[in-house]
Amino acid sequence: MVVISQTIATLSILRRIIMKIETPIREQLSKTIWACALTPQQLARVEVEVVSRTIAAGGYVCRKGDPVTHWIGVHEGLLKMSSVSPEGKTVSFAGMANGGWLGEGSLLKDEPRKYDVVALRDSELLYMPKATYLWLLDSSIAFNRFLVTQLNERLGLFISLVEYDRMLEPDARVARCLAALFNPYLNPGIGRELQISQEEIGNLSGASRQRANQALQVLEKAGLLKVDYGSITILDLDGLRQFHS
Repeated sequence: MVVISQTIATLSILRRIIMKIETPIREQLSKTIWACALTPQQLARVEVEVVSRTIAAGGYVCRKGDPVTHWIGVHEGLLKMSSVSPEGKTVSFAGMANGGWLGEGSLLKDEPRKYDVVALRDSELLYMPKATYLWLLDSSIAFNRFLVTQLNERLGLFISLVEYDRMLEPDARVARCLAALFNPYLNPGIGRELQISQEEIGNLSGASRQRANQALQVLEKAGLLKVDYGSITILDLDGLRQFHS
């Protein structure tokens, strides 16, 4: 057990070192749906004005009440959007993974942010200034089309999450929250093998780590996924989307 703990600690340190070597902005943007539809002139301006930052696991990407100054994208990592009640209860809204962007609606409303976003692991993020975002709205039909689809997908996700929370048992809720990560518009860069811990799954689904572990065992027995140390491989995405306890 000591050797395993030391190995895990070493891997964590190496990951932090690697994350500090930031990927060039052009390469990061090349993996986003909307950037590929921009003109060369539009993309050149975006490359200059977008910045990359690394947020360590457990760090805040943004906080409830902050002014909304940037549109934020995930090049590599995993984020949780949530809110904490005055009584201290945390409500998880959604997870965001590789290729996902957040805050597009908040940028249009000129009001403080309504939620917290926390990095569940070391994450390399892109920050687009509000002025750049609004300029793209004014100058790019392709960008507007992307945002319409993005907002529609986000609305559908939140409606389904409310349904899951009110109608489903924990096993099914974990299944649906995992399936929700595989939205081709909200998280286009995610792969079928997720480097995700049971604690992270619990955070995303509003369950304890122990309860998330129980749910994963049920889903594995059902042939929907395969659980390995520190990762999950999705075997039947449609099955996860339709799973009932």
